Amino acid sequence: MRKVMLMSILIKNARILDPAGNTDAILDLYIENGLISDISPNLPVTTNTIDATDMWLTPGLIDMHVHLRDPGGKHKETIATGTAAAAAGGFTTICPMPNTDPVTDNEIVVIYLIKS
Repeated sequence: MRKVMLMSILIKNARILDPAGNTDAILDLYIENGLISDISPNLPVTTNTIDATDMWLTPGLIDMHVHLRDPGGKHKETIATGTAAAAAGGFTTICPMPNTDPVTDNEIVVIYLIKS
């Protein structure tokens, strides 16, 4: 079994928007071993520091209405290109519409999508 080493990252000067925590402020966020360990202003700079001045830091976004076009419309978009675009835009969850050809309404199509 391979041991995975998780690094620590400091994100400085981000506008942190967190509706669940009622937060809208310029703060630093420290991630240690994959978990947020501190959110406060003026944390000391570390080796792995990202300057997020003029950037927003939010919880993962959710898009409830996406068109991945696969199966049947790969010339427009594939699952790989659609999910990559979503991730690049900060979306951690997407809900694709079933308006494909064939329609996503049976086990065979769902298995195809899972394997894609």
